Amino acid sequence: MSEAGPAEPSGDADARAVAALLGRPPAGAFSVAVRAADGTPMVIANAPFLDDGSPMPTRYWLVDARLRDEVSRLESEGGVRQAEAAVDPDRVAAAHRHYAAERDALVPPGHPGPVPAGGVGGTRRGVKCLHAHLAWWLVGGDDPVGDWVAARLGVTRRAGPNPAP
Repeated sequence: MSEAGPAEPSGDADARAVAALLGRPPAGAFSVAVRAADGTPMVIANAPFLDDGSPMPTRYWLVDARLRDEVSRLESEGGVRQAEAAVDPDRVAAAHRHYAAERDALVPPGHPGPVPAGGVGGTRRGVKCLHAHLAWWLVGGDDPVGDWVAARLGVTRRAGPNPAP
């Protein structure tokens, strides 16, 4: 894996690919932030609001089927508790703040109504979703939980445009 360059706007092919990976159509606008070597979307960057106007707290979404399954397996084996025990809580809190600031910068000033809240995975503290942490880490986020997950799964990233595994 590698770090992402700028996210690419989604087109019809990406919308079909992401729908197939999710098992449903995306509920809001997104761009592809990280691609596999074959061009398949791995991580998408969500808009801060869904098509129906609901806030979307999760900026980065892991859509790669293989990684999603591996992270789910890690979670089912107690990975969330293990990550919380292994990673400095101050670094996790800082990651939540940076993630929220990045997402919140996309909310139009003076937006009337509810706005997204929380940090990685929509939580304000601790660890909620290893998938969301790994997704942000793959995009290049300074996420110590994503780094912990990547180490457990043997996932690496390297600099370059449109990353590939």
